[in-house]
Amino acid sequence: MTRAHHAPVLPAALTASIERAGYYPALVADVVAAALGDERVDNHLVHLETTFDRDVVRRHITVLVLTPTRLLIAHADDHADEPPAPQEVATATTEAIPLTTVKGVMLTHVVASPGEYVPGSLGREITLTLGWGTVARVDLVPASCTDPDCDADHGYEGTITGDDIALRISAAADGDDKLAGALSFARDLSAAIGQG
Repeated sequence: MTRAHHAPVLPAALTASIERAGYYPALVADVVAAALGDERVDNHLVHLETTFDRDVVRRHITVLVLTPTRLLIAHADDHADEPPAPQEVATATTEAIPLTTVKGVMLTHVVASPGEYVPGSLGREITLTLGWGTVARVDLVPASCTDPDCDADHGYEGTITGDDIALRISAAADGDDKLAGALSFARDLSAAIGQG
């Protein structure tokens, strides 16, 4: 017999956003609540994404929660269990990032017909990118020079890519309220990391 534990109760607005997304809301709410503990929620953003992988539809939810001290990121995905007993499986992961280590909040605004832009409208789509640098990936390739006959060893050159997350929110696909919520979350997170 499985014993249920009692996770902290999430604020009503966050619970409603998770329920509206419709992706295993009880599971997602419990995962977020377990990571949140007793800390206050200052703002949140719930983003559901559906992808098509050949003949399989997969869903992915991301929940961002801003607290006075942390940025909580929760992801949950669909997976198929391994044969011989195929069944639906969801994986849910949370990460708690201290606000003092959040390196940046980037907003890319997509504006159709920029010549007709109305001041204050900020377009109908954004991409919100958050960087915190917990993990970095190094991509190395052999360095070369412009001389095609050169056979000297020039060492390696590469790029370091920091850990980040990017969410695309469109008023047409997600609704005006989701776009406004994403802008509000980005503003609040930017202000919070600016105080650190």
